[in-house]
Amino acid sequence: MANNWKKSARGKALQAIEDIFDNGAYSNIALNNQLSNSSVQDKDKGLITEIVYGTISKKISLEWYLSHVIKDRDKLDKWVYYLLMISLYQILYLDKVPSHAIVNDAVAIAKNRGNKRGAEKFVNAILRQLTDGDLPSFDSIKRKSKRLSVTYSIPTWLVTKLIEQFGDERALAIMESLSLHSKASVRVVNPQEFDTIKEALDALPSPVAPTALTKDSGYFANNQYFQNGQITIQDETSQLVAPTLAIQGEELILDACSAPGGKTCHMASYLTSGKVLALDIHEHKLVLVEENAERLGVSDKIETKALDAREVHKHFAKDTFDKILVDAPCSGIGLIRRKPDIKYTKDIQDLESLQAVQLEILASVCQTIRKGGIITYSTCTIFDEENFQVVEKFLESHSNFEQVELKHTQADIVKDGCLLITPEQYQTDGFFISQFRRVL
Repeated sequence: MANNWKKSARGKALQAIEDIFDNGAYSNIALNNQLSNSSVQDKDKGLITEIVYGTISKKISLEWYLSHVIKDRDKLDKWVYYLLMISLYQILYLDKVPSHAIVNDAVAIAKNRGNKRGAEKFVNAILRQLTDGDLPSFDSIKRKSKRLSVTYSIPTWLVTKLIEQFGDERALAIMESLSLHSKASVRVVNPQEFDTIKEALDALPSPVAPTALTKDSGYFANNQYFQNGQITIQDETSQLVAPTLAIQGEELILDACSAPGGKTCHMASYLTSGKVLALDIHEHKLVLVEENAERLGVSDKIETKALDAREVHKHFAKDTFDKILVDAPCSGIGLIRRKPDIKYTKDIQDLESLQAVQLEILASVCQTIRKGGIITYSTCTIFDEENFQVVEKFLESHSNFEQVELKHTQADIVKDGCLLITPEQYQTDGFFISQFRRVL
């Protein structure tokens, strides 16, 4: 009986949280490890997912509340503290579950865990204190950056950076939008099937990407259209990348940082006699590209190769490629809504060190493109260090290239000839796309 807590929905959520916070596991992998067990019922999968992502997303806010009722966090076993966190998340943010049921479940887990006498009494006392009294107000925090950090559960460096780049009003809108649930979005592979699939899925066309359908929520991986390769799960902003290359069909295209292969397969869908050479630094990640290509029926158009994109010029001759995509390794700040753990693993120094890598990749691949060929450079981040500064520095040091000005029907995502989409505009991922042409 002692291990029953591991099988309950909240017990599984607790184990995932421990894996993420203590072992540095990626949230999606830690969650899948708990959900993949055949004993987990479908009705519990949604709850476990909500608790795990919600607790990570609201971590700073939850810790602030707990600091008012726990004198010395370091004296607690970590699992006890995490149990309090996931319980408080449910009490504050899940309306459908009564507080007393959440408290009872937490006490049962603490009792069953069995390696800490009296843990259940402590958990019960703390949670009763939080549910019976009035919680402190964020407004009581005097310093602005700290207040916004706690309110939106965003590290103070990130709050400061957002305000510095976007100004108070837009930074606030971005922070508010990051606390909303992500939409589900798919790419329809064949444009002729768009309306049929839209009706069947009861989905809406994206205002940003003409190939995309969206829903407020949804699980598409077990849908027949997904299994038949008629749709693929891909954010709207990510679907804007391949069309910028204006692929005619016969080109040899380099995808310098391809895994997991969403954009690779999108580019391949435009090809007739052409080919995409898909690189990734990690061999095991190329398996994802190959699996995607197989399901979407474009395997014959894609070749994979394990290679560091900074080494491309050493392996391929000048004038090899007609078109190149550099979907660069980046801080991923634009993905926070879907991957909330990102905000706790990055800092301001990362932006500078990543810029150096991004410029190295561009400097390498640009040596292999033919005259007149184009390079699309994209990231899933919203900060200038990884975006506009990279464009500026690349053009400064490569006089044989010019910027190609990108356009879009939504004028608010066009800036200085590039596309910059921030998360609050269309409730998408944050994303950046730019383009260069070799002129000499």
